[in-house]
Amino acid sequence: MRTFPSAAIAPIPRSFASAFAAVLLLAGVAVASQALAAEKTPPVETRATTVTVLSFNLWHDKGDWPKRRAMILAEIERLKPDMIALQEVLQRDGLRNQAEDLAAALGYRVQFVSVDPPGAARRYGNALLTRKRPETREMRKLEPLDDYRTAAHARLRPGPPRTRIDVYATHLHNDQAGGAIRATQVSSLLNFIDTTAQGSYVIVAGDFNSAADSPELQALAARYRDAYGNAHPDASRNVTAHTTLNPAYLPAQRIDHVFYDPIGFELVEARVVLKQSRDGVWPSDHFGLLVKLRTRPKLVTLRASPN
Repeated sequence: MRTFPSAAIAPIPRSFASAFAAVLLLAGVAVASQALAAEKTPPVETRATTVTVLSFNLWHDKGDWPKRRAMILAEIERLKPDMIALQEVLQRDGLRNQAEDLAAALGYRVQFVSVDPPGAARRYGNALLTRKRPETREMRKLEPLDDYRTAAHARLRPGPPRTRIDVYATHLHNDQAGGAIRATQVSSLLNFIDTTAQGSYVIVAGDFNSAADSPELQALAARYRDAYGNAHPDASRNVTAHTTLNPAYLPAQRIDHVFYDPIGFELVEARVVLKQSRDGVWPSDHFGLLVKLRTRPKLVTLRASPN
């Protein structure tokens, strides 16, 4: 067995050891002081702010799109929503991406999401338009993946610096008998929300192709409130008066919804818009849904600034 001579270890000078101990002591005092300052810092209540969200199915390029486009632009300019969830957005040869086109004309930021490849000439999907620049933007392909459904997400600061709103836009499976598929898509959407939202300021908007109280939307309705249904308790008893499908093209039904987290928001109003024709032309085969929400103030403890 081979042996090796042990190395001599020089003793640490007493002056160095004392200096090192002093540094550790000062660091401990600084950490303790910051922790004490944080404990003494009183919580600050965030300011309430009001936001409006519009959900609208564009009906892609059907009908007289140039005339429909002009009507849509004029109404959005009048309503001035903070966020817009668009469904059935199309781009193809000879047709600029409709969401990008509307956003450019209105001065909004745009996020278009689609399962079609980014370089494809024809792309079809959903979009989120926002008046303010989002902090972050994400998308999710909803399960089952053999359907072409997506969800878009944007996080916004609408005004107060400590308030962040997570808004989601989607469009679920459209077959009347496809409740099980929609239920799977809702589960996928909720998982997306759970992994991306930063609190209770959550808004979910879109064309759900189902009533708000349907079995397939039960998991969503258990967590979030149906804005229009809460503003109009009689809506389920008089579908014709509260339809979001345009009766000029489709049977009356309320399938376009805005859901919100009641912990983070209180409802101000919800109403159907974009429902007037002009010279026989309608904005879409859907009506728009405009919802106004007010954030509930929260207590936030601010960290003390280091010295």
